[in-house]
Amino acid sequence: MSIPALGPPAGRAAGSVLARRNPTVKLMLLFVVSAVLAVIFDPVTPAVLYVLAAAAVIASTGMELTRLALLHLPFIGFGLGVFLVNALSRPGDVWWTAGPLRITVEGLSVGGSLALRTLVIGVLAIGFITSTDGVRLMHSLHQQGRLGPRVTYAVLAGYRMLQEMPREWQTIRHAHAVRAPLRPDGAPSRSPLAFGRGAFALLVISVRKGERMALSLESRGLGLSPRTTWRRVPLTGADWAMAAGVLGVLATVVVTSRMLGHLRGVEALLS
Repeated sequence: MSIPALGPPAGRAAGSVLARRNPTVKLMLLFVVSAVLAVIFDPVTPAVLYVLAAAAVIASTGMELTRLALLHLPFIGFGLGVFLVNALSRPGDVWWTAGPLRITVEGLSVGGSLALRTLVIGVLAIGFITSTDGVRLMHSLHQQGRLGPRVTYAVLAGYRMLQEMPREWQTIRHAHAVRAPLRPDGAPSRSPLAFGRGAFALLVISVRKGERMALSLESRGLGLSPRTTWRRVPLTGADWAMAAGVLGVLATVVVTSRMLGHLRGVEALLS
């Protein structure tokens, strides 16, 4: 028997079109798009894919623009760092210089490509995470992905532990605030030492909880015999249509970019 569901994704994404699609199909499409982008090094192609991906995620999940923008912040920060490193360090034709700083045309092109690639993968990952229930994903990987129950349900148990970590952290911080000396203004200490004590306590609790969970799974004979599944995750024609649509759009953008002369592959790194 499978582990009970944790509940659907929060917000309007819970009942969205994307949330009803098969999780394994969505995960495979994310991998395929990422693999194609890994060999593209011009800024135009990922820019077009980003606009289309962002529009598709908003339309299929009903996500507000403000929330999407906030969830973008880590990807924007990483993409900006990649862009600056390439723009300032990649050799090529000098576009701008000021003292020791030197920006090349090749650096701008490759850096922009890598930064936009980060945003494309980021917006697709945001759409996947906000529209996919963890339990349904594990069931789907077991049914359609043919992963063994020892792997899928062990990962699901770890997923539950990760979900509980914010609550555990708050409990630890409140307990430390009761016992530890307060700052002159009466607020709990926010020093690195205080956070270190909290992090160590969280680590100890997580290790003990993981050990108990492992013993519980082992006592139930997980993986020792064929197991039935209570909740089936269907693979419907709509899932195949979504896969065909995404792959068709991806192929169209790549082929059109090549015909227009924008597409550049790994050779861009050698020029």
